[in-house]
Amino acid sequence: MATQFFSASEIGELESWPAEVGRDELVQYFQLAVEDVEWVHRTTRGAPNKLGLGLQLAALPWLGFVPADVRAAPTPAVARVATQLGVEPGALTHYGRREQTRSDHLRLVAQRLGWHTAEDDDRAGWKTLREFLVDRAIEHDVPSVLFRLATEHLASQDVRIVRPGVVSLMEEIASAREVAEREVFARIEPLLTERRLTDMGSVLEVAPEMPVSRLTWLHRGATSYSPSAIRAEVDKVLFLRGLGVDTLDLSMIPEARRRRLAGLGRRLRNQALRGRRAESKYPILLSTVVECYVEVLDELVQMFDQALSGIENRAKAKVKEKLAARGRESVDKLELLEEIVAIAADTAIPAEQVGGLLRDRVGLERMRSARRHPKDRPYQDHGHLDTVEDSFTYLRQFAPLVIRHLEFAGSLDAQPLLAAVELLRGLYAKGTRHVPDTAPASFVPSRWRGYLDRARAEADPVRYRHFWELCTLLGLRDCLRSGDVWVPGSRRYANPVAFLMPADKWAVSKLEYCALVGAAPSAEHALAEAEEQLETALLAVEPLLAAGEGPVRLSEQGQLSINRLTAEQLPDQVEAVKLGLVELLPRIPITELLIEVDRWTGFSDKLVHASGKTARDNRLRQQLYAAILAQACNFGTTAMAEACGLTYDILAWTGQWYLREETLREANAAVVNHHHTLPMAQAWGGGTMSSSDGQRFPMKGKSLTARALSRYFVDEGISTYTHVSDQHSTYGTKIIPVSDREAVYVLDEILGNATTLPISEHATDTAGQTLTVFSLFKLTGLVLSPRIRDLGGITLHRLGSKRDLLGRFPNAGQLLTGTIDTKLISEQWNEMLRVAASLKYGHATASLVVGKLHAASRRSAVAQALVEYGAIQRTLYSLRYLADEAYRRRITRQLNKGESLHSLRRDLFFAHEGSVRRRHLDQQTDQALCLSLVVNAIITWNTVYLELALALAEYVRAHGPVPPDVLAHLSPALMEHVNQYGTYTFPIEKVLARQGLRPLRAPDAMIPVLD
Repeated sequence: MATQFFSASEIGELESWPAEVGRDELVQYFQLAVEDVEWVHRTTRGAPNKLGLGLQLAALPWLGFVPADVRAAPTPAVARVATQLGVEPGALTHYGRREQTRSDHLRLVAQRLGWHTAEDDDRAGWKTLREFLVDRAIEHDVPSVLFRLATEHLASQDVRIVRPGVVSLMEEIASAREVAEREVFARIEPLLTERRLTDMGSVLEVAPEMPVSRLTWLHRGATSYSPSAIRAEVDKVLFLRGLGVDTLDLSMIPEARRRRLAGLGRRLRNQALRGRRAESKYPILLSTVVECYVEVLDELVQMFDQALSGIENRAKAKVKEKLAARGRESVDKLELLEEIVAIAADTAIPAEQVGGLLRDRVGLERMRSARRHPKDRPYQDHGHLDTVEDSFTYLRQFAPLVIRHLEFAGSLDAQPLLAAVELLRGLYAKGTRHVPDTAPASFVPSRWRGYLDRARAEADPVRYRHFWELCTLLGLRDCLRSGDVWVPGSRRYANPVAFLMPADKWAVSKLEYCALVGAAPSAEHALAEAEEQLETALLAVEPLLAAGEGPVRLSEQGQLSINRLTAEQLPDQVEAVKLGLVELLPRIPITELLIEVDRWTGFSDKLVHASGKTARDNRLRQQLYAAILAQACNFGTTAMAEACGLTYDILAWTGQWYLREETLREANAAVVNHHHTLPMAQAWGGGTMSSSDGQRFPMKGKSLTARALSRYFVDEGISTYTHVSDQHSTYGTKIIPVSDREAVYVLDEILGNATTLPISEHATDTAGQTLTVFSLFKLTGLVLSPRIRDLGGITLHRLGSKRDLLGRFPNAGQLLTGTIDTKLISEQWNEMLRVAASLKYGHATASLVVGKLHAASRRSAVAQALVEYGAIQRTLYSLRYLADEAYRRRITRQLNKGESLHSLRRDLFFAHEGSVRRRHLDQQTDQALCLSLVVNAIITWNTVYLELALALAEYVRAHGPVPPDVLAHLSPALMEHVNQYGTYTFPIEKVLARQGLRPLRAPDAMIPVLD
């Protein structure tokens, strides 16, 4: 196992002083106590030695070690320590010419601070480092992570050992990784029976009936939900069960290591796996097949859902056509009825002659054709299920396979449905045509009961069987969505209880969580707080409505009317300043822009090899940049290889091993974090507010993620759901189906925010909010500020009596027509907080839980309580929105920032007409994250150079700073000066060798004079 996982340059950085020291660090570490100053003066003589010793005294607690070249300490740190010691900072240049002096001083500093050097092998703390590293290596095994953990361990309060040299520590880590590998193998060795060893070998073999190995076959995800694709997934399930994977327990291996081992198994070639030692090979294979089984189960249930939904959606379209035709027919029937009524109601015509006149004048055939046969009378659902039944033959091509080979469990309410599924499984197995009279049907919704009743009344067992089977299958699909039914062994369709914090852990954590998010521990306090806020909000709205005019008013009928916001009046100088700044920005190829931003942020260091290797050189960085742009600009690997001079194999290998969701998210976070520190970014916002919106891209080829949406696509497409901060950076990216409501996913990236942005408020459009989402935002300590279309048409809710409310607020009180079930909220408050805490602490993704809460046809008590509490929060938001025009404008301004980045993404994602060609969700996610990474790089580069241009204009023209209200309306979402076309070269050495920033394009082109 390699002992050097850092490059020579990285080792040099790790053994040197950081490039900068922050103000907080200066105060915390470089402020010597009076006793320390006296100790330095007593311990050594001469200004150079005193200053060097003082810097070591400050550096050891800060870094955990002291760099060999003490004289290279950051200038602010040197100046601060020199002032305290009463010496000149320049004296440091004469310090430590003898290495012995520096080492003696380090020993003295360590002794004073209670630290020990690495040479003190008899110290228990140093001896336990190896045990610590082995324990961590069993969990993580990523060398760079182990290095960081080892550094933190050595500097911890109960250890305090001076970090040894980087090379020595790398050797210790390599040794720990070898021990951990043997330990993991020892844990799984009892599982490696002779039969299992043979089975694992067969996974790597190429079966006669398939062109690839079984392992490659298992990793190939489906791209459609056709019956043949479903059969292929069932074959995978049966193959893996044949290996005993469904009962294989790998809980003895930490989850993080299992995921990493499965990731290696996904990427390693079969030859590489065969050639590995047993200690490495079998943990990888076992983890891989177990992960494959979970993924295949999830994918199979999803395909079953989509296949049924496809049939149902096509039936809905046909029913709409039938209803339209029926509407046209009704016009003719109304005319016929008028003719009949005219004759029948004419008292001048004897009663005995009415029949004859109708037959003669109206026509017997015409009346017969207008008469509907009793069998043709519409059902409650207008014949929807009847139309679904037309596809019964198609449904039978996949439904029996899924029912036969999947196991289902469910809640108490779902037991009748589960009994029906079990009966249906038996009918499929025996080939029985008729449903027993005792078959359960209580789960059938009322809109479909008429089908079963009519089929039974007409003694038609075939149609009864068809309708009962359809009700069972569609009911099973709906319950899988809502979580009332789950699939053992699945991850996405698991028991919903598994997504929540364990009850015992929650009981201990409740008060801590409430303090963290500012939530009331009891429902009584929460409702009292809401009532007080409601009172305040109504006080603000009442005078606006009482005035009877203005942008917010009540009509004569009592309907709320809200004027659209007028265009925001920008300061006169904004456009002139913007044009002047853009003229100053240097023109730059996108390749060099990436290199330059990487130099500032180090984002490429986050793109770690899947095996954990971190050593890199400029050649690898060139490959990384090319692979990122190949996806961000939608070229694909082949076209990028031709454009940049690298081979296809190299780029494909780089993308496979380095560009993964977890590494790309870390790289994006590095860029966003750097951008957040830029002074210019603060002019746009403090990073506390964000917005999210979906951007739709057409799809070429089949994909389980793609959906048809005629408003946007000729065929099908996907949606990239992005979260944008008020500083214009994109901190969250997710691929979602275009047909799904965005509100399901709005919390994911906020709760999973890995950046330093302190997001506390979030804006969306109408699709990004529901009552459940309003409730969960409040319970997780966040504020939801959507822009709801037709706000006057939604129901607002009150907490008190209507009479009391109208007595105090005669105008605003009219708006609150709904009531709140406070008793239900009180009963379910503890569970509501538990659900929110489970999301906040990462026990489950918010989209998974919110999706199930939304999908339930009959809401559980906690789901309904969340809706009730969300109604209160939406009412409070609505009243604030009505009363505060500045609030409305702030929401609109934030949403516009997201729209501007949509345009930037469109400009970048230009190849192949902007159509997505990657067919699997993980590939589409990687591509979307690459696009976000390049967008963030452009935003960061523009921000730096806009700031430089402002500084140049202020310096040359001496007009003082640009007013903050002008700066706030400038945007870094600019592409005019960036060239993303042409041949792609990566002059890394040239760009890295550049000193300082690039010269501005037009030194004599100044920002216009600001009055």
